[in-house]
Amino acid sequence: MKCTISNIIKSTIKYKNALIKGNIVAIFATLLTVVIPLFIPMLVDELILHKSHTLTGWVAEHIMPMSVTGYLLFFLTVVLILRALGFLLNVYQVKTFTSISKDMALNLRRELLTHLKNLSLKEYETHSPGAISAKLVTDIDTIDAFVGTTVSKLIISVLTLLFSAVVLLMINWQLALFILITNPIVVFFTAKLSRKVGILKRAQNAAVEKFQSILSDTLELFHQIRAANKEDYFFDRVEESAESLKERSVDFTYKSDRAVRLSFLVFLGGYELFRTVSIFVAVYGDLSVGLMLAVFGYLWVMMTPTQDVINFQYALASAKAACERIDRLKNLKRERRVVSGKNPFLESNGVSLECEALSFSYDGKSMILKNINLSIDANENIAIVGASGSGKTTLSNILAGFYPPSGGDILYNGISYNDIDPKMIRQYCHMILQSPKLFNDTLLFNLTLGRDIDISRVKQAIETAQLSEVVDKMENSLMTVVGRDGIRLSGGQRQRVAIARMILLEPKLVILDESTSALDIHTESRLFKELQKFFKNRTVITIAHRLSTIEKADRIFVLEEGRVVDSGTPHELRLKEEGYFARMV
Repeated sequence: MKCTISNIIKSTIKYKNALIKGNIVAIFATLLTVVIPLFIPMLVDELILHKSHTLTGWVAEHIMPMSVTGYLLFFLTVVLILRALGFLLNVYQVKTFTSISKDMALNLRRELLTHLKNLSLKEYETHSPGAISAKLVTDIDTIDAFVGTTVSKLIISVLTLLFSAVVLLMINWQLALFILITNPIVVFFTAKLSRKVGILKRAQNAAVEKFQSILSDTLELFHQIRAANKEDYFFDRVEESAESLKERSVDFTYKSDRAVRLSFLVFLGGYELFRTVSIFVAVYGDLSVGLMLAVFGYLWVMMTPTQDVINFQYALASAKAACERIDRLKNLKRERRVVSGKNPFLESNGVSLECEALSFSYDGKSMILKNINLSIDANENIAIVGASGSGKTTLSNILAGFYPPSGGDILYNGISYNDIDPKMIRQYCHMILQSPKLFNDTLLFNLTLGRDIDISRVKQAIETAQLSEVVDKMENSLMTVVGRDGIRLSGGQRQRVAIARMILLEPKLVILDESTSALDIHTESRLFKELQKFFKNRTVITIAHRLSTIEKADRIFVLEEGRVVDSGTPHELRLKEEGYFARMV
């Protein structure tokens, strides 16, 4: 559902019972508050000017006759009780709307997180995590505040203005009409200003997104930045975006505050005009001094709700801007889903693969892979070689279910890629990268990814991955925190952690993309010797430049500029002599 103010309001319908209770409470709270300005002014007419005995007469008849002091203390007590009840009811109403707004914010975050979870990887890779975080935090908080605080205040404010208008009409309808007709001018004037403030808010939001994006990228890549000795350059960029954010924030804050104050100034001007007219009517008309004071009281009562109505328009402009940014995230393309897709991985241990005229492009223009045709038997151990930029890793990402082909087809055990859900492919196909990503968590978490796995299986995976000595030397063993991206581990250790993780996942297709490049040749040899039993009855695809890594492959495919230019056994391609391997290195 598109994020618009009207849809946000419509989504509150499911909270019907809470809304009914909250609005009933709001009505009673408003009634209790609105009657208060009548008491003291009427007592002025009755106790000082002796023009009537409406209130004092009712007390004398139904309770008991009192002195002037008694009447004043009695009605003071009544006013204080009414204000206390109004306060409690208002608190309950705000709590009700706050609960609704927080629940709506949670649902909106869940909706966005579900969208992100199913987002196309190609789409995600073009957006900064900081920019996405800004939408999930700042923008949803803006909508939350709009629903929880602004809307709840608006209901009270509108009811207060409505009830005050009714009382003013009862006091003096001519004066009331004058007030009620001129008051909307303020609201109209404010609406004009709020549109300009909305533009400023969008500019500020864009500056926030840019700052969070640059800051997030800089912190994420801090190790590489320091390694390149480029801290000054990158942190200067962060400071420049912070300065831009400051300028946009100052522009928005002071101009929006100026607009609010200008709107309120117009209202205060009207207030002074209304008060002057009220005195005029009291002097030359039939308005008593007490009722004139009551009019002053209602003008004061109307001041806060009118200010809330003014603020609502600015909050509305901010909420609209937040919705626009959230919609941009919602409009990002999602990964395709195959609801009733087939599962070609259940019937056999390994996976046969067949690429038919496979092509791929990131931008829809320049083709990275061109008319790839290759066939891999189940349980076969094959290698893919080629110079940098030939498309090896891109092909691996497609085979592992990360990217959809731009053209052609892939058959998994004879079933077309188009008939299989990508999540199903990734469940049975696992790819290990040259620089595996690790969580800033314990080694155990990085191995199990939060799954409940028997510790004996974990230890067996560690032993197979040649990690036993590494774990034994760790102070907290498996509970050692490895740091951001596993910074406390060497490159080879991180690769072996990724291999142990793969063993615990038990995939049927394993893709090793330069996954042992950081290991010395002796450790790599022991590792592959231990992996032979695990690789049995599994299809293995290896991408590597090191001869020792691929010389035991059943077959080798050679890629050049996104095309398969040759294939055969290591012997057929004469890797140890003048063949393709020699040219690659």
